[in-house]
Amino acid sequence: MRSLREALGQYATGVAVVTAAAPGGDRAGVTVNSFTSVSLDPPLVLWCLTRNSPSVPVFLRAGRFAVNVLAEDQDHLSRRFATPLPDKFAGVETLPGPGGAPLLAGTLAYFACRTATVHEAGDHLILIGEVERFHRAEGEPLVFHAGRYRSAAPLGAVPVPARCA
Repeated sequence: MRSLREALGQYATGVAVVTAAAPGGDRAGVTVNSFTSVSLDPPLVLWCLTRNSPSVPVFLRAGRFAVNVLAEDQDHLSRRFATPLPDKFAGVETLPGPGGAPLLAGTLAYFACRTATVHEAGDHLILIGEVERFHRAEGEPLVFHAGRYRSAAPLGAVPVPARCA
């Protein structure tokens, strides 16, 4: 299992914090690197949540979530939301997102979503959301590779590959 995890870690990913607020005020936030675009029409994204996360009930009850894409200087937020804490949001600047999902201040982008479907897949849940609102800022992303945070240094002018079929 460890060697599989190390091999998977060779694929560099961006880092995001997914947040939600359930009716009644319970909030949840988790660090993920399992975020991807699914469709532009309709606008759909997905992310994965381990089934044994204490945040599962909040994400399922909320019916909405926000994906907050972290900037290269926000590794502290990644660590905070990856750690079990009584209140992960304590001292973190947030803005109210559509449907109540907290938006983290200073991120490179956010995607406020309505939960469209949830699929069971092994030891994880796959949450697919319809993007209802999004925002993009300038900056460099926080990257995770081989078990470490990294910066994505631009390479200069590189041709964009042809679109995948």
